[in-house]
Amino acid sequence: MRRFLPRKRFPWPWLRRDATPNETSPLLPKAGSTNNAEELALVTTDFQAGTNSGQQHNSPTDARIDPCYGYSFMDYFLKYFLIICNLLFTVLGLLLLALGVWGLISKESFAQEKISSIGTDPMLVVLSVGFLLTVLCLSGCVGALRENRCLLKLFSATVLVLITAQVIIAIVAHTLQDQIEGNLRSGMLVAIARYQDDLDLRFITDEIQSNLQCCGADNYRDWEINIYYNCSAPGVLACGVPATCCVDPLENGTVWNSQCGVGAQLLDEFTAQSVIFLGGCLGEISRWIKQHEGLIGIIVTVVFGVQILILFITIRLLERINRHKV
Repeated sequence: MRRFLPRKRFPWPWLRRDATPNETSPLLPKAGSTNNAEELALVTTDFQAGTNSGQQHNSPTDARIDPCYGYSFMDYFLKYFLIICNLLFTVLGLLLLALGVWGLISKESFAQEKISSIGTDPMLVVLSVGFLLTVLCLSGCVGALRENRCLLKLFSATVLVLITAQVIIAIVAHTLQDQIEGNLRSGMLVAIARYQDDLDLRFITDEIQSNLQCCGADNYRDWEINIYYNCSAPGVLACGVPATCCVDPLENGTVWNSQCGVGAQLLDEFTAQSVIFLGGCLGEISRWIKQHEGLIGIIVTVVFGVQILILFITIRLLERINRHKV
């Protein structure tokens, strides 16, 4: 039983081994061995060289070899400038979206009897523009804030497509001025014919006539194509024009006189010029454009420049994000 019991040895001083190297140590060369001493010196030198090379490899100096790209103040400025611009345009898109929805609901465009003509509703255009602007700018804002490369690539590609489309539209509009004027005249006549039936076209026509002080497309006689203002119509509006064609539609300067244009088409031009505007709106639109060419050019340049600046900032941010990701 005694051999199975564990025995703990006490480290007596006389039992300790002498670990001091001497001449009998197998790892050290003897005093008279010159070749062994040279070999030991060579091994020691190689070991120290390897250790030093390992320390140098892990030193901070070698860490400078790997490039480390950091954000500068200008990068942060451009990033948050992009976020703020997209937020502002997102708010604008939401306002247009709300306006389009409100217009469609207030006119009951989704009713069964009007659903067939909803494709020509101007409020549908406002709704579509607001939705696209909101989605586009929101993706750019979130992509810049989260540094998401997929959203930023989608945003930059869409902005590039929009810039290209605007350039093409400007070139085509400058080339086909006569055809555009003819299409504008046709659209104005359609708005006059549907003046009483479509609230949007009525609002647009009234704004153009009252602000530009004009009546009809070419002249005030164009209102004959409207079934309510035609001279053969049975109502009180027969041979008349809307109140927005009147020179002074306010009675006594305070009350809106909606009957001021009644019977204006029966008057000769000399008598009618004191009651209504004789000139058409197409000529007034051309005259207004020529008078404000400088302002229009500045606005177009600013809008185009903002789009190019946003595209440049997005590409710069994408380059920085790619360097950090790599």
